[in-house]
This record gives sequence, C-alpha cells and structure tokens, in this order.
Amino acid sequence: MILWFAACAVMGAWMVLRDQNFDYRFIAVGALAPDLLDAPLGHRGLAHTLVFAVGSLAVVMAVTVNRRPVRKRLIALPIGLLAHLVLDFVFAQQRLFWWPAFGSWRSYDLLPPPMVFVVRELVGVFVAVQIVRRFGLRDRDRRAEFLRTGRISPC
Repeated sequence: MILWFAACAVMGAWMVLRDQNFDYRFIAVGALAPDLLDAPLGHRGLAHTLVFAVGSLAVVMAVTVNRRPVRKRLIALPIGLLAHLVLDFVFAQQRLFWWPAFGSWRSYDLLPPPMVFVVRELVGVFVAVQIVRRFGLRDRDRRAEFLRTGRISPC
C-alpha cells in the first residue's frame, strides 16, 4: 500500500501545515517507513508503535539543535511516521500502539485483508490525482521542483 500512505500523508500534512517550503517528500518516506521496517518480520512490529514514532521525533530534535533548516526538513520523517499510525488505524490496537505498556506487538498482520487493501489503494490513487491537480504537478517545472526540493504550492 504505497499510495494510501504516501499520498494521504502528504495531503493531510498540507491540509494542516499549509507550508509551501516544507519538504513533503520526507513525509511520504516517513509514512512508508513502518511497513518497510517491519516487512522482514512479516508482521507489524516496533516501527508501528507510538514509542518508535515519538522516539524518532526525539532523535530528530536532539540531533538538530541549533540547525533549524535541517530540523525543518527532518521533522517531516516523524510526522510521516505518525501519519502512518493514523492511516493504518494502529491506535485501535492497544497492545501494538501503546507497546510496551500493554504487552506484545507480535500478533498483528502487516497487511490488511485483500478487500481493505484494494479500497485503501484506490483511495490513495484518488488522493494522488488530487495532489497532481491541486499543485500543478503535470507541469514539468513544478514537478521537477517538487522532486528536487519537496516543495509544493497550489496553482
């Protein structure tokens, strides 16, 4: 499920932040990271916990003290991680979301049932099309700027 997480996280972040200078590429990467990190396990694991997302935020804040431009770029990764937790409804799975407080996180499937998977990805396609339209990414120059800088702005 690439577009469900990446496109929805980017659009959601835009709707909240409305910052044209934010690097939305890092939000997409952060939104995809939990599934990529937990894939070798074959189930949802540490990367799907609140501890991991908040811990990554703490690490970014600690390593970017007095480095505001770097912080502004890297802060998008934990924002993407948190977006993934919301989009994957992890908060509804108490043992996983609040690990280690309520037990093990090892019993949760990495992928949802096939029908949920298809519906989510179709919604992701729809949101991705809206991103392309809203931010003029059909235009080669605007698309190149997004790929180079991660910046988007409405047409």
